[in-house]
Amino acid sequence: MTLTFHQIHNDDLPTVLSLFKEAAEKIAKMKIDHWQYWKNPPADKIKWVKDGINNNEYFFIKNTNHATIGMVRILNEDILYWGQQQASALYVHSLTVKEEYNGQGIGKLILDTIEHQAKMKQCEYLRLDADSKNPRLCNYYESLGFKKVGEKTLTISTYNLYQKEIL
Repeated sequence: MTLTFHQIHNDDLPTVLSLFKEAAEKIAKMKIDHWQYWKNPPADKIKWVKDGINNNEYFFIKNTNHATIGMVRILNEDILYWGQQQASALYVHSLTVKEEYNGQGIGKLILDTIEHQAKMKQCEYLRLDADSKNPRLCNYYESLGFKKVGEKTLTISTYNLYQKEIL
């Protein structure tokens, strides 16, 4: 399957929030307390999304039929979660895949595509985080070769920090 990344714009905010809500509902069905604030997001989370959109960090992911199958936020730095870093990296946030596309290897394909982008930018790492209350997601990232290198505690939760060396 070929995936394409399409820049998200301010007028796409309702779709972005809908994708977050769908993801929260999917996670809740698995009895995992993660991302539940996206069902009715607080103002600071909406601002976080708007800031990312204004910084051209959010992308819809579309398949070969041009259907939106998910979204992702890609950053060149992530001060909030990672602090100032010396090594060059791309940072992944807000990776969502619509439920009807689960089990098709799309998450891995998305991360492989971003890893390729990082390699083209001569980054040393691909970095992301996962809520420590979501062991299934943490195990998934580890199965894709990401190594846990730390933790970050924020108001909402504690997050495991993962990185994958770009070879």
